[in-house]
Amino acid sequence: MNDASRPSADVSRRTLIASYVAAAVALLLVMFLHLLPALIAGLLVYAVVDALAPLLERKLPGRLSRQLVVGVLAVLVAGLLALAIFAAVAFFRAEIGDPNTLFDRMMPMIDRARTQLPAWIVAYLPVSAEDFRYTATELARTHSQQLQVAGKETLHVFGRILVGLALGALVALTHVRPGTQAGPLHRDLGERCARFARAFHDIVFAQARISALNTIFTAIFLLIVLPLAGVHLPLTKTLIAITFIVCLLPVVGNLISNTLIVIVGLSVSLWVALGALVFLILIHKLEYFLNAKIVGAQIHARAWEILLAMLVMEAAFGLPGVVAAPVYYAYLKGELVSAELI
Repeated sequence: MNDASRPSADVSRRTLIASYVAAAVALLLVMFLHLLPALIAGLLVYAVVDALAPLLERKLPGRLSRQLVVGVLAVLVAGLLALAIFAAVAFFRAEIGDPNTLFDRMMPMIDRARTQLPAWIVAYLPVSAEDFRYTATELARTHSQQLQVAGKETLHVFGRILVGLALGALVALTHVRPGTQAGPLHRDLGERCARFARAFHDIVFAQARISALNTIFTAIFLLIVLPLAGVHLPLTKTLIAITFIVCLLPVVGNLISNTLIVIVGLSVSLWVALGALVFLILIHKLEYFLNAKIVGAQIHARAWEILLAMLVMEAAFGLPGVVAAPVYYAYLKGELVSAELI
């Protein structure tokens, strides 16, 4: 009997190893082929639909099938996410305003910064809006080829995001349809995909809560605390919007947003910049606490583990590696825990 069961055990072991290899190759190809925006967009649609579908099924009449609920919900979620992307672009364009007057509006900030910064930094600042415009034009002319490549790459990224949204909706819809009897490799690959989707869900939803809290504290500081002290920073709404976006990155996102606040605060006065620096330190400490409580509770990982993963992935893949690192690490740790290796 043991001899008869041995071939089946060998097949199961081979298919399990093959599924691990396929998952590793797929995740690496996502990074090398620059498909991370499409992957994140698709997983976001799938995660939101997967979280909301059971709630809607309990509210809607029983005659409505799960396929119909998931189909309608997938289309709505994908459409709303696409609309949110375009709305964010329109918001930042509206905040920046007319590019022709941008330099004129920035000069008062530079003039204020001139009185606060050391002389060796002031020497590099433009002395007038025309000087500012000329310097920017020369930089654009010098790096015109790189700017063209960056513009094309931005369009490609938006295209991949839209394709990812559509794929996420289709996967969410087909996932609920009854399929044929799956083979062992199909089942193991499905388990890898399901575990990666759970890792994405745990990281993104937990980090979204952290980002929302950081954004609320930043808004309180910029819109209430500073105005009560008689200080009104420029680009306040833009800083708040950037805070929410970059704080979706664990640990480093808070540093990015608050560094921008310190730089803008320095254009007003040195004391405002110092106050923003104190705010940075307090929120940064809060970020570690929130990561330990929220993200750590989801994937059983400390903040330093995620930060180390981000450091390694950044060295390997640049900025996309920083974005992918928390999800990849959560998935890897989930696989190791499932295999009882850690």
